[in-house]
Amino acid sequence: MSTLPIAVIGAGPVGLAAAAELAARGRDFVILEAGGTIASSIAEWGHVRLFSPWRFNTSPTARALLEPTGWIAPDPDKLPTGAELIADYLAPLATHPAIAANLRHGAKVTAIARDGIDKVRTTGRENTSFLLRLSDGSELLASAVIDASGTWRSPNPLGGNGLAALGETEAADRIHVGMPDVLGRLRGSFAGRSVAVVGAGHSATGTLLALAELAENEPGTSVHWLLRAPNPERAYGGGEADALPARGAIGTRIKALVEAGKVTVHSGFLVREVTAEGVVSADGRKVAADVIVNSTGARPDYTISTELRLDLDPILGSTRALAPLIDPNQHSCGTVPPHGADELGHPEPGFYAIGAKSYGRAPTFLLATGYEQARSVVAALVGDWEAARDVQLELPETGVCSSSAALGEDEGDSCCGTPAPAAELPVIKRGLATGVVGGLLTLPLVEEKTETGCCG
Repeated sequence: MSTLPIAVIGAGPVGLAAAAELAARGRDFVILEAGGTIASSIAEWGHVRLFSPWRFNTSPTARALLEPTGWIAPDPDKLPTGAELIADYLAPLATHPAIAANLRHGAKVTAIARDGIDKVRTTGRENTSFLLRLSDGSELLASAVIDASGTWRSPNPLGGNGLAALGETEAADRIHVGMPDVLGRLRGSFAGRSVAVVGAGHSATGTLLALAELAENEPGTSVHWLLRAPNPERAYGGGEADALPARGAIGTRIKALVEAGKVTVHSGFLVREVTAEGVVSADGRKVAADVIVNSTGARPDYTISTELRLDLDPILGSTRALAPLIDPNQHSCGTVPPHGADELGHPEPGFYAIGAKSYGRAPTFLLATGYEQARSVVAALVGDWEAARDVQLELPETGVCSSSAALGEDEGDSCCGTPAPAAELPVIKRGLATGVVGGLLTLPLVEEKTETGCCG
């Protein structure tokens, strides 16, 4: 089985990072990308800017692979857009000879199993190769599988109870997911209309900022913010206390827009139904909306691996070992402890989910975390357990990305935007959830402006 390649599912940032690790170790691999291009999910939000600078968005091993080719690393302090992340880093990495020859586009994985045995059989399982079935009916064998497919394609539904809201499916043509290009390609879909944005994360607030700018120039555009929380205070985040200034600035600008009446907040709003007129809450309130933006985050889809033995946390959908380390009730994205192959492993030896998918529903994922996951998992798969367990992770402090905080839970534990008391352990700052739909990467935001005033 060791002569077979290791299969990497997904050619996004984390999947390509895993490929770089495998290339650096001289291990055979194949990257299976469902889209026609690399990072096809990121391309859908190429117009937005990440709140973390370049130094957190490139893999050390990938950089080492690229530098001998004449590649010039971007300014480590600059905030890239999604399009720049692709053009200036991911595209050069994907075209590197060590990776390009192993990359297959349009290769959508529909199922994974052990070759010739089902989920029940144990005897000989660990030494049996994996079989991956693709959407075109073809199959391939692999010695191990790294699932870095992310969660972008499986957004949460609008319903406040975790189910699709009544009428949501029928209203699909009026519902946009994530951070639509409000000021660009999709401007005509929003201009002059009443828009309801559902969610408390950066995907929601980034869209609200763009819509507020649109409303300044397009008469008749109204902006409504639907929150489950009893008030928006937690969603404003850490402000100036945030170690990533661009992230802290989002909440500050949104608060100013709300106070100026340019964004109307509907708090305690649990969506129950989508009608032709707008959105209805569980308690009967109605908000008129021509267009709806679903920014409620995402969840992992393990449909392709139902024939594998997975040990998933019943709440988050991550591995059970990882769940307490990323629990948004306790951690922000900047306080997640280092973790690697040991915490990411399943009862199915040789199968790992890394990247945003590994976090399940927790919105605390950052790209730097995914890169270190890739390094540790690849080390484990080639038998270098010493390196696999030597996990090093540097994250920006004061990450404010707890979904539960955004929902108004754990009132006594959070002190968003407040410096840690002197001579005491640092207080975990929590607030604005970071769930761009799919949980992909550090979360994007619209261009930050430097002008004064309530519109930023």
